[in-house]
Amino acid sequence: MGVNMNMNTAARLEDDWLPPLATDLGNGNCKGSYPVKNLEKDSGPAQCMRLAGARFSSRIGLPIAFLAGVFGLLAGCGKEPVSPAHQPPDVTVMTVTARDTPVTFEFVAQTQSSREVEIRARVAGFLDRRLYTEGDLVKAGQTLFQMDRKPFEAALLSAQGQLAQQQARWEVAKATLARVRPLAAQNAVSKMDLDNAVGEERQTRAAMLAAEGAVRTEQLNLSYTTITSPLTGLSSFAKKQEGSYVTPGESGLLTSVSQMDPIYVNFSLSENETLKYRDEIAAGRLKFPLRSDFVVEVVLADGTVVPDRGQVNFLAPSFSQATGTFLVRAVVANPAGMLRPGQFVRALAKGATRPNAILVPQKAVLEGARSHFVWVINAEGKPEQRVVEVGDWHGDDWFISKGLLPGERIVVDGAIRVTPGGPLNIVEAPGTASPGAAAEQPAKASPAGAASGNSP
Repeated sequence: MGVNMNMNTAARLEDDWLPPLATDLGNGNCKGSYPVKNLEKDSGPAQCMRLAGARFSSRIGLPIAFLAGVFGLLAGCGKEPVSPAHQPPDVTVMTVTARDTPVTFEFVAQTQSSREVEIRARVAGFLDRRLYTEGDLVKAGQTLFQMDRKPFEAALLSAQGQLAQQQARWEVAKATLARVRPLAAQNAVSKMDLDNAVGEERQTRAAMLAAEGAVRTEQLNLSYTTITSPLTGLSSFAKKQEGSYVTPGESGLLTSVSQMDPIYVNFSLSENETLKYRDEIAAGRLKFPLRSDFVVEVVLADGTVVPDRGQVNFLAPSFSQATGTFLVRAVVANPAGMLRPGQFVRALAKGATRPNAILVPQKAVLEGARSHFVWVINAEGKPEQRVVEVGDWHGDDWFISKGLLPGERIVVDGAIRVTPGGPLNIVEAPGTASPGAAAEQPAKASPAGAASGNSP
């Protein structure tokens, strides 16, 4: 009885875990949904226990195997198929050439009026009228302000009256001397009388000249009441308004006029740039025009090129202690008034050349840990690294100061995929000249400077 109770308990447990199986322990037979063959003839309860355990393991193992297969498929889907063979990279190769290349230096510049004058009051008086529109272009001789003329007209009349009196006195003294001199020659009058007549004539003549000077002074003062522009240029705003009392001196500033045509374009060279150009000229890598006669092209902030070109007309004799730069000034015709004083522009100085210069595309130059380098194709058609010293930019190209010789072949496209001595699928670039050598482009300072080293 005790054994049957234990077997029934086991059967109930198996039925709970394996619902498809039905076990009849009372008859000693096992019946279920799965046929079992070739089992050893053991006692019923023991045989049923072994069968139940086998079916329990089968039901648990099948889902685990299924899940493992699914995860294996998913893991296999994420892997790329292995390439059959490594193909040589496609690269474009050009032959290096040397040629004289025009160079344009680009600078940030600022315009300046070629002549700027301050319009000031030259006499004291009241300002009657302003006769120009502030900010307009005024002509030389055009009236800008009119002062009250009446006091100066009265002063002129008074001076003219004084002159008339002195002229009359001089005429009397001159006539008296004319009568006394012959009498003195005949000893008809004393010598003292002659001396008095001569002295009176000279005094009255000097007084007349002084009166003439006073008249001229008053005439000038009267003319100064009409204030005109001494040049053709752009006028500024009025610093004194109508009805103001103005005096000569600092307080007499009325406005200013700036000449627009021609106009100055100022830019600066740093000390490092000056030394660099000097060394390049000495080494034969750079050639300036005679007397530094550069042609200057001006470009506005929006990219507009000023049609009139200028010439460098001034080089500062010394460096500025405040900025450490060397001032260069160009004069540019400005008939249309495109340029205004104080405007920031770009100045392109043209006229220099680089003899036998080597230019390569910027994309052909790679930067290593300590220097720049290019890939050179050797005699066996294999790539090898070559350290180069780079100079200024020239459009999309780079000047090469050291490291390359004319006739050598370098990789200009696909250089990032090249390995030392590795196989290449070489495509020759169209033409043999260095790209960009025919067109003059602004030269900018290389951001890397003149880098050099033993290895990239």
